[in-house]
Amino acid sequence: MAGNEWINGYLEAILDSGASAIEENKQVSQVNVRDRGHFNPTKYFVEEVVTGVDETDLHRTWIKVVATRNTRERSSRLENMCWRIWHLTRKKKQLEWEDFQRLANRRWEREQGRRDVTEDMSEDLSEGEKGDFLGEAIAIDSPRKRFQRNFSNLEVWSDNNKEKKLYIILVSLHGLVRGENMELGRDSDTGGQIKYVVELARALARMPGVYRVDLFTRQVSSPEVDWSYGEPTEMLTAGPEDADAADVGESSGAYIIRIPFGPRDKYLNKELLWPHIQEFVDGALAHILNMSKVLGEQIGGGQPIWPYVIHGHYADAGDSAALLSGALNVPMVLTGHSLGRNKLEQLLKQGRQSKEDINSTYKIMRRIEAEELSLDAAELVITSTKQEIDEQWGLYDGFDVKLEKVLRARARRGVNCHGRYMPRMVVIPPGMDFSNVMVQEDNDVDGELTGITNTDGASPKAIPPIWSEVMRFLTNPHKPMILALSRPDPKKNITTLLKAFGECRPLRDLANLTLIMGNRDDIDELSAGNAGVLTTVLKLVDKYDLYGQVAFPKHHKQNDVPEIYRLAAKTKGVFVNPALVEPFGLTLIEAAAHGLPMVATKNGGPVDIHRALNNGLLVDPHDQQAIANALLKLVSEKNLWQECQKNGWKNIHLFSWPEHCRTYLTRVAACRMRHPMWQTDTPADELAEEESLNDSLKDVQDMSLRLSVDGDKTSLNESIDLAAAGGDPELQDQVKRVLSKMKKPETGSQDSERDTEVVDKVPSKYPMLRRRRRLIVIALDCYDNDGAPEKKMIQIVRDVFSAIKLDPQIARSSGFALSTAMSISELTAFLKSGNIKANEFDALICSSGSEVYYPGTYTEEEGKLSPDPDYASHIDYRWGSDGIKKTIWKLMNTPEPSEEKSAHSSSPIEEDVNSSNSHCLSYLIKDISKAKKVDGMRQKLRMRGLRCHLMYCRNSTRMQVIPLLASRAQALRYLFVRWRLNVANMFVILGETGDTDYEELISGTHKTLIMKGVVENGPEELLRTTGSYIRDDIVPGESPLVAYTSEGATTEEIVNALRQVSKSGA
Repeated sequence: MAGNEWINGYLEAILDSGASAIEENKQVSQVNVRDRGHFNPTKYFVEEVVTGVDETDLHRTWIKVVATRNTRERSSRLENMCWRIWHLTRKKKQLEWEDFQRLANRRWEREQGRRDVTEDMSEDLSEGEKGDFLGEAIAIDSPRKRFQRNFSNLEVWSDNNKEKKLYIILVSLHGLVRGENMELGRDSDTGGQIKYVVELARALARMPGVYRVDLFTRQVSSPEVDWSYGEPTEMLTAGPEDADAADVGESSGAYIIRIPFGPRDKYLNKELLWPHIQEFVDGALAHILNMSKVLGEQIGGGQPIWPYVIHGHYADAGDSAALLSGALNVPMVLTGHSLGRNKLEQLLKQGRQSKEDINSTYKIMRRIEAEELSLDAAELVITSTKQEIDEQWGLYDGFDVKLEKVLRARARRGVNCHGRYMPRMVVIPPGMDFSNVMVQEDNDVDGELTGITNTDGASPKAIPPIWSEVMRFLTNPHKPMILALSRPDPKKNITTLLKAFGECRPLRDLANLTLIMGNRDDIDELSAGNAGVLTTVLKLVDKYDLYGQVAFPKHHKQNDVPEIYRLAAKTKGVFVNPALVEPFGLTLIEAAAHGLPMVATKNGGPVDIHRALNNGLLVDPHDQQAIANALLKLVSEKNLWQECQKNGWKNIHLFSWPEHCRTYLTRVAACRMRHPMWQTDTPADELAEEESLNDSLKDVQDMSLRLSVDGDKTSLNESIDLAAAGGDPELQDQVKRVLSKMKKPETGSQDSERDTEVVDKVPSKYPMLRRRRRLIVIALDCYDNDGAPEKKMIQIVRDVFSAIKLDPQIARSSGFALSTAMSISELTAFLKSGNIKANEFDALICSSGSEVYYPGTYTEEEGKLSPDPDYASHIDYRWGSDGIKKTIWKLMNTPEPSEEKSAHSSSPIEEDVNSSNSHCLSYLIKDISKAKKVDGMRQKLRMRGLRCHLMYCRNSTRMQVIPLLASRAQALRYLFVRWRLNVANMFVILGETGDTDYEELISGTHKTLIMKGVVENGPEELLRTTGSYIRDDIVPGESPLVAYTSEGATTEEIVNALRQVSKSGA
C-alpha cells in the first residue's frame, strides 16, 4: 500500500543506521542527509529526532499535526511524532531491563545474606535445634496467636505511670511548623506530616507520665515566610488538662523548638537541607543538654533528666535522630511517612527519567542512605499499615521481614545472635482529634437543605458556605451524596469512579456525586498530571450528561472539610476512596467519625482500617463495575448503611489520639531503655582526701594551668597556659599560693625530682576538658604509602601550638585533642619520636573514634594510658565483633558475580592485630584493586543484620570496622555530652582530603580549618559506588564556619584563620 511507504522507510532507516547502536546507547554513525542527491527524511529523523526525544513534546506535536492542512507537511510531522514514540518505547524497555537486572541482583544479595546468617548462627544450636532454626522464618509467619501473645505480655500504658515524668523528643525538620493556622498545602514540604507531628506532640503531653515534649524543627528567619517561624520557642500545651497544679511544672507541656541550621535568611526545600543536618544535630544537642539539666533541677532531684526517646519523622529527621540517639545513648524511634526507595521504584517504572536524573532532582540516594542509617539506629519503626512493612520497608537493606522474625525468636530463647539486629516494626495508625465531631441528627436534614433551595421568598437558614458552593451544582441536593476527597492525581483513580457512576443508571437515579479535588484557579496552570485528570473529569461529565448530578467546586478551605463530611452524612451518603494504592487512608477515618460508611480500595491501608472499623466495603480499584455495585448496595440498603455507620462510631476510638499515644508509649516502654550512666568509681576518684595534693591540683586546673613543678622548661602546651596567665599578677599570686600548699617531703634527702614523680603519677579527678572553654582538634590524616604517619605532621602540631600561643585570647582556657586512625600505642610512639608528650593533649581520639584517652587522668600503675571506660560502654551498643569479623573476612574474599574467580587468588586483606582493639577491627589492605567500596560493603553487612561503621584509612592501607555509635565526629559529641564542652567551641583542623570518614568532620556547628597542601592522598575513591549520593549532599558548598589556609601556612596565617572562623561562628 502506498500509504505505508513511510513505515517501510522507517524500518529501512533502522536497519541502515543500526538499531543495536541506539539500544546500547552508543554513538550512531553520522548519517548523510543528502543521499543519492536527494534529502532522506527517515535517516534525518534517526539522527536528529530519536536521540533527542522528550515525552512531554508528544502532545504538542500532535496538536500541530492536527492543525496542519498541507498533506506533505502533515506527513512529515507524523513521521516526527512516530519516531519519538518509537524511541520512547525503546527507552522504556531499556529502563525496564536495567530495573529487572537491578532487582535480580538485589534478590541474589538478599538470599546470599540469609544463607550466610543461617550458616553462622546455626553453629550455636544442637542438631535438633538446627532443623527448627532453618524452618523458623517460614513457621513463624503463620500463627497470629504468637504475635498476640507477645503483645498481651506488654504492660499497657495507664494512669499508674503518672509519676514517671518523661521527657520525649520529636524531630520534623522540613516545611513550616507552627501550632496554629498551619499553612498546609503551601508547598510540598508543608503537608499532612506537619499537622501529624504537632498533634502528636500535644497528645503525648496530655498523657499520664509525660512531663515535657519537645518538637524540633528548623528556625526560618526569612522575609518570604511569616515571622512566627523565626521564633525559637512556641508553646503548644501546658500539659494534661486534668493534671493537678503540683504536676504542672515550670517547663512541663509541649513545645516547638526551632533550631537554626543552614542559611539563616532562606527557606529551603527538604532536598537542600541534607548538607546542614549535622549542624542541626549539634544545635539540638545543646538544647537537650540544657533542658536535661533544667528538668533535673525541677523534677529530678538534681540529676539530669535524659530524653526517654528520640522520635524522627521522615528521612532527614531520621538521620538527625540517629546521630542524636548515638550521642546521648537513648532509644530512637522512626516514622518514615513516605519512603525513598518506594518513590525511586515508582519513578523508574514510569520510564520518564533515568536514575541519575531522579537523584539530581530529588537527592533520592542521600534520602535512602538516611533511611538506612535510621534503620541501623532505631529500636522501633512505627508504620501506619502492614502493607508499608511488607512492600515498602522490605525494599531496604537494613530490614528483612524473615530475618527480623528469626532474630526476635532467637532473642526470646536467649540464643546468641552474634551482634545481628533488625529493628522492630509495629503498626500504630495515626491518631485523630474527634472532639469537634458531633453525632448527626437525622430530623433536621430536610430543613437545612430546604433553607437553601426555597423559592417562597423566606430568609434562608444560616448554613456553612461550603454547602452552598457544593449544592449549586446539584439539581436535587436531597439525594444521598457519594463523596470523594483527594488530589486530582492519576493514582487516585477519580476517572474510574466517574465512569462507574456515569454508566450505572440506578446509581445515578439514587445519588449525587461530589468530587473535592483540591484547589484550582486555572486548569492550565496545574501540573500535567493534575490538569489531565481534571480535563478528563470535565469530558466525562459531558459524555455521560451528568450536569446537575456531579459537583466539583474549585475551592475549599481546610476548615471546610468537616462540614463537607457532615453534609454527606446528613444526606445518608457514602465516602469513597478508589485509589489504585492507598498507603494509609486518613480521610476514611475522618469520614467514619462523621458517620459516613465507606467504599475503599483493597490495596493498602484501607484493609487495616476496614478490619478495625467494619464500616463499609472493599473493592478492586480496577474493576469499574465492582465500584458501582458497592456504592449502589450501600446507598440502596438503608439497614446496611445504618449498621456501617454504627460500627464506625463504635470503633472509631481505636484511631483517637489517646489510643494512639497509649499504644505508642506501651511499645516504646518495651524497647531496651538506655541513657548515659557515667561511672564515678574509676581509680582516678580513689585518692585519699587527707593528702590534699589532689585539691591543690584541682585548684590549678580551675585556672586552666599546667605547671612544671621541678622548674624544668615547660612543654609546648604548658607554655601556652602560662602565656595566658602571664599578664595577670593576681592569677600568678594564686598559683604561688597553690604551690606553697603542696606538702614538703619529710626527709631532707628527697628533692624536687621526687615531687615531680608524685605529681606525674597522681591522676587528677577529672580530665582538663572539664575546665576548657575551647578545644583545638587536630584531625590531619598525613600518611605515607605504607600507612605510617608522615614526619611533617609533627611540625604541623608544633605550628598549631605556636599559633595558638600568639593570641592570648584564644590561648586562654584552650585545650588540644588529636583525632586519628592510629592506635594509642602507634600514636604515642609517633609523638615520642617528635619529642611531644602525650599529656600535651587533653584528649586523644584513636582508632578512628573507637577509643578516647585523657592523658594524665586515666592511667594504670605503670603509667600506661587507659581508655575512657564510659566511652567504651557507650559505643558497645549493637556491637558484635565476632559476627562482623567472620562476615568481613567472607565478603572481602568472595568475588562479585561479575568478577572472574581465580583458583590461585590470595586474600586482599590481612588482620592487623597491632591496630585492633575490643571495639575496632583493623585490616591491612594487601591488594587495593580488590578492595570493595564502603557503601557496597555496608549494604551487604546490613542485609546480614550487622550494624557498624566501616572505613578505609591511612592512605588506603587499612580498613577499620568500628561500632555504630563510634566515629571521630561522634566522639566530639560525646565529649560535649560527657564534659559539657560545647561542640560549637571546638576548632577542627583538617587537610583537603582524608580517611573515608573525613566528610563527617567538616559539617556541624564546630569551626573547621582546612590546611591546603598538607594531606595529598585519601581513599575517597573507595567511599561510594557509581550512582550513590555525592559529597555535596553531605558537606555544604559554602559555610562561614569553614576557613582555609594556603599551602605552607605560617603560624601567623593559622592563627588569623582561626580568628576569622571564630568571629563567623559568634
